[in-house]
Amino acid sequence: MKMYILVRESIPIGFGILAAAHASLSCYLKFRDAPEVAEWLSGPFYKVVCRVSETEFEAAKAFDDHVVLTESALGGAEVAIAFRPRAEWPKAFKFFRLYK
Repeated sequence: MKMYILVRESIPIGFGILAAAHASLSCYLKFRDAPEVAEWLSGPFYKVVCRVSETEFEAAKAFDDHVVLTESALGGAEVAIAFRPRAEWPKAFKFFRLYK
């Protein structure tokens, strides 16, 4: 079980780290009653944080069960998307670059 968090690559690194932290908590709060979240919490609750292009970010919104984060300090810009933990992921997620 993994939670994926996608951060726009255009976001400065400090805001990216903050967005990833907020995304993890926001996703948990939104989906806390889902059985997958209980399973995720019972084992090592893996999170994968990736940097994505603008095109990848917009395309990722089409996938189910996510929460989009905005940053008021950046004029309300969308900065991250967090996806409900699950065991199986769409193929596109294998190609996202890790946030390093």
